[in-house]
Amino acid sequence: MKVCGLTGGVGMGKSTAAEFLRARGVQVVDTDELARQLVQPGQPALAEIRAEFGGPVVAPDGRLRRDELARIVFAEAAARQKLEAILHPRIREGWLAQIETWRLENCVLAMVVIPLLFETRAESHFNKIICVACSTTVQHRRLLARGWTHDQIRQRIAAQWPMCQKINRSDFVIWTDGSLDAHARQLERVLAGL
Repeated sequence: MKVCGLTGGVGMGKSTAAEFLRARGVQVVDTDELARQLVQPGQPALAEIRAEFGGPVVAPDGRLRRDELARIVFAEAAARQKLEAILHPRIREGWLAQIETWRLENCVLAMVVIPLLFETRAESHFNKIICVACSTTVQHRRLLARGWTHDQIRQRIAAQWPMCQKINRSDFVIWTDGSLDAHARQLERVLAGL
C-alpha cells in the first residue's frame, strides 16, 4: 500500500483536494476531522483543554468554543504549544490506526490530509507528499470569505511553516489559483504517477 501525505497552507484547497480524491476511490483520513472528534463533549482531550485553558473555552452545553480557544492559542505561541501537546499525539495515533486498518484490508492507496505535516515531523510515514498551494492573494480572499479578520489570517499563517518550505520538501505541488477543473486535472496527473 502506498501512503501519501496531503499538506498545504490554510485556505489553499486541501479539503477540495480530499473530496476529489475520495470521489476517485482513494481512502482519505483528514486530521482536522480527527481533531474535531477529539474535542467533542465527554472526550478526555476536551477535559484536558478545559483544565489547561479555563472554563470559558467550553460553552454551557459542553461544546468547545473554538473561537475562544483560537483567540488564546493564536495570540501566544506557548499556548498553542500546550494545545498541540494535548491534541497532536492523539491525532497521530488516530491516523496511524486508520492506515493500519487499510493496510490489513489490502488498500492500494491511502491519503492523510495533514496541514502541519512537516511541522509535526510526520514525513517519514509517507511514500509521497503532495502540497496544495495558491498565491497569498487568493489565500487571503478565501479566508476573508470565511469571515476571518486580517489579524486572524495573519496569526494562522504565522503558526505554519512558510509555503516555500512546504513546497520545496514535497514530491508534488497542486496549484489551486485556477478553476476547480484545473485543480482536478493536476490531481489526476499525480494519481496517475502514483
